[in-house]
Amino acid sequence: MPDSHPSPLVCAATRNDIYTSADISATPTLCGLLQARIAVNGPLDFAPFMAAALYHPDLGYYARSARQVGRGGDFFTSVSVGPLFGELLARRFARWWQEAGRPPNWRLIESGAHDGTLAADILGALHRLEPAAFAALEYAIPEPLQLLQAAQRQTLQTFAQRVRFLADPAKLAQHPLPGIAFGNELLDALPCQVIEWQADGWHLCRVGCDADGRFYWDTQLPVSDPAQLAALAPLGDEFPIGYRSELRTNYRGFFAPLLAGLSSGLLLWLDYGFARPEYYHPARHQGTLRTFCRHRAADDPLLDPGASDITAHVDFTAVTEAAMTLGCRPLAFLSQGPWLTAVGRDWLLAMEGRPDASLLRQFTTLTHPAHLGSRFHVLELAWNDPAPPPPLMDAALASKLAWPGGGEPPHSRSGGC
Repeated sequence: MPDSHPSPLVCAATRNDIYTSADISATPTLCGLLQARIAVNGPLDFAPFMAAALYHPDLGYYARSARQVGRGGDFFTSVSVGPLFGELLARRFARWWQEAGRPPNWRLIESGAHDGTLAADILGALHRLEPAAFAALEYAIPEPLQLLQAAQRQTLQTFAQRVRFLADPAKLAQHPLPGIAFGNELLDALPCQVIEWQADGWHLCRVGCDADGRFYWDTQLPVSDPAQLAALAPLGDEFPIGYRSELRTNYRGFFAPLLAGLSSGLLLWLDYGFARPEYYHPARHQGTLRTFCRHRAADDPLLDPGASDITAHVDFTAVTEAAMTLGCRPLAFLSQGPWLTAVGRDWLLAMEGRPDASLLRQFTTLTHPAHLGSRFHVLELAWNDPAPPPPLMDAALASKLAWPGGGEPPHSRSGGC
């Protein structure tokens, strides 16, 4: 599948730098908008190009339809497998609520909720499995795109009293609650820069436009932004000339307003990607940037912006470092299969006595290494918790994360999440 899909919220700050209201009214197509900007200002960094292609409120990919997921759409996600994925997440959330002392008011913040299907699966499972937690819950969905918010409201009519829709997650900081901020296949669609190794170091791959209106890669500008240089410094210089990859320095800015809406709790991200040593392995010389349309992958994100999903894998080391600068502590980093198996331990035991073939098929698809089990990883981070539980960590994956500070990664533990 393609895999991820956030809401335009994820890049609102970047989006405001791309176009103004005058731009929107004067430009009938997204290509025309981008061509006009490049004609005036010269080559455009790829991050704002990607932000416009995905999140322009009228012309971007996510503004065009709320039906991009599933067999009839452009990509297939864990949510597409069936409601079991949402139930297993609900079990993790209910366990956290119990361990947090059953707070009388708590909050889930789902970023990139798309059409609300995962939210409906989670809320339905919580209502059935832990009614007290359901009754105490505010389920917040930050979503500035009117098309997606309308789809979410339609999907979640049954749970309207528990759901809060808002365009800006910063509003949650007015009344923070204990809880969990999470997203499924969201971080891979955060806008990224494209970089190329040349004889004199790293260069930005920016987007130019020729006389015929075709977009092309412009690689003349060396990387000079201090934040980007700092992020690239640990990579060293053992790369072949022409090596390309991606770089995101926007994780911290994305996490900050979500954490401000939580007095304590967790960050939880499920996505596909690598720890830094794998992400920037010299053999991965063309990076991970891809587009998806009608379940077909392509590698030219400059072609017809707004018509396809654009995605790049997640550097989980960078995600962890960004969250730690905000005060988070890593708790879990492992493949989706083992994580869901740990989360669903009680469910699996109950299933032995009354097996359900449909649910078992869903579980196999979600957890088997040949399906989605090894394709995705799960990262949990504790927030403002004076005594978080011991980490649940795959030792091999944890060691690859190269935890900041030079110390040993958190020790592994066994048992359920």
